Amino acid sequence: MFVAGSDTSLAIIEWAISEMLKNPTTMIKAQQEVREHFGSKGYIDETSLQGLKYLKAVIKETLRLHPPFPLLLPRECRETCEIKGYTIHAGNKVIVNAWAIGRDPKYWSEPEKFIPERFLESSIDYKGSNIEYIPFGAGRRICPGILFGVSSIELSLAQLLYHFNWELPSGLTMENLEMSEAMSSSSRRKIDLILVPVSCYDHVPAL
Repeated sequence: MFVAGSDTSLAIIEWAISEMLKNPTTMIKAQQEVREHFGSKGYIDETSLQGLKYLKAVIKETLRLHPPFPLLLPRECRETCEIKGYTIHAGNKVIVNAWAIGRDPKYWSEPEKFIPERFLESSIDYKGSNIEYIPFGAGRRICPGILFGVSSIELSLAQLLYHFNWELPSGLTMENLEMSEAMSSSSRRKIDLILVPVSCYDHVPAL
């Protein structure tokens, strides 16, 4: 679980930074929040992450567009039933497409756009109680590493935004930044994200 959680956490962090680079206003808002919240302390205190509402919204929106596993673990139907005209027989395997659910226009306005603000005043969470938003699954088979994974993402992303400004390498612009996903069981970028970190402080402690 530790290895799987670390791998997917890294992928989500990479997607979050990618989406913020494509949407510079969100990057500015997230950086301002983190830097104002922690001030001149010079380090990120994980006990104070609860106050970073916009950062949490950025992570939620990233998980909506790029769930760790686009296709959730298969479920097996225990008894024959009918759902919206479809008969599902006992023993059939059912695969839930979390990627498609997170982009369904029935539940999300402008579903293809990265808009963290949609979560600021919303009670929707990723713990499985909102069926339109299940990046970690739901029910008894929900991902057991949610708390570890999300905490790791919050802390790492806060550190990256607090200590550095991020620039694209020479010759690359926000407009031509590749945002394709790799064809795999997990949600990863097709091409690794390469950035130039610019320190915001004279002294940057080791991350």
